[in-house]
Amino acid sequence: MSVAYVFPGQGAQYVGMGRELASAYPVAEQTIRAADGALGFSLSDIIFSGPEATLRLTYYTQPAIMAVSIAALRVFEEQVEGVVPAFVAGHSLGEYTALVAAGAIAYEDALQLVHYRGRLMDEAVPAGEGTMAAVLAADLELLDDLCVSITQTLGQPVELANINCPGQVTVSGAIGAVEELIVRAKEAKAKRAIKLDVSGPFHSSLMAPAADRLAKALGDQTWQPPQVPLVANVSAKALRAVDEVTLALREQLAAPVRWEESVKAMVAAGVDTFVEFGPGSVLSGLVRKTDKRVKTLQVEELTSLADTVAFFRQEGSPE
Repeated sequence: MSVAYVFPGQGAQYVGMGRELASAYPVAEQTIRAADGALGFSLSDIIFSGPEATLRLTYYTQPAIMAVSIAALRVFEEQVEGVVPAFVAGHSLGEYTALVAAGAIAYEDALQLVHYRGRLMDEAVPAGEGTMAAVLAADLELLDDLCVSITQTLGQPVELANINCPGQVTVSGAIGAVEELIVRAKEAKAKRAIKLDVSGPFHSSLMAPAADRLAKALGDQTWQPPQVPLVANVSAKALRAVDEVTLALREQLAAPVRWEESVKAMVAAGVDTFVEFGPGSVLSGLVRKTDKRVKTLQVEELTSLADTVAFFRQEGSPE
C-alpha cells in the first residue's frame, strides 16, 4: 500500500465544519482555537457559528479550511501511528495545508500566509470584473482553443483554471470573456457550462499582481524542505527543494491547477490509496473519476474518521 494525503481548497467550507472532531478530540479543538491566536481574531467562531456569508469571504475561508484540515490530520495521527505518506498534495489553498502536513512551514505561519493570500486575491480584481465558470464533458484541447480565440477577439482574458478530472474543467477571466466562453462551449456540445458563484477570476493571469505581492510574503517566511514530496499544482511534479516550492506557490495563483495530472502522477509513482483531510469529499470524487482503481478515504467527522482508522489498523502501515 502506498498512500497520498490530499487537502481541499476553497469551496469545501461550510458553517460547523470540524465541530464533531473538536467536541470529541482535544487536539482538534486546540488546533482550531490556535488559529485565533495566530490571526488575532476569532476564526473559530466563524468556523463553528458563521454566518455563512462571512465564512465565504476569501480571507476567512482559506485559513478556516486549513485549520479544520490540519485538525483532522492531527486527530488521525493520534489514532494511527506509523503512516508515512509517499506524497502530499492539495487543491489551490490545499497546497499550503499539504506543506504544513509535510513539515515545510509552521501551522501558525501558514495560517497568516493564507489569510494574507486571501486578501490579495480579494483585492486583485475589482468586484464584478472577473469570474469563473465550470465546463463539463468538453474536449480539453477544444476548450483551450476557445479560450485563446475569445481572448484574442475580445481583448479580455479567459483561461483554463482548474483541470480537475476527465470531463471537469473550470475557466477563469474577465466576465465578458467568460460569458462568451459559456456560449461557445455549449455550441461545441459541452454537457454543461455554468458561471460559478466566486468572488474573482482565480488561477488566471488577472491574478498576476496578487502573485507578485505574494512572492514577497513567501520570501519572508521560514521554510524547511518538505519531509514528504509535494506534488505541485502548477507542474504535477514532486518537489522537495524550498526554492522550487515557493516558486510553485507564487506561480499557482495565476496559473491552472493541474489536479488530474497530479493524481495521475501519484498513481504512476505507485500510490493506490488517497486520504482526504478536511471538509467535504470533493477531492476524493475527483481522484476516483481520474482513476477508478484507487482507494479513497476521508477524515472529516467522527464516522469518516472511524472508517479511515479502521482501514489502516486492518491494513497496517504502508510500506
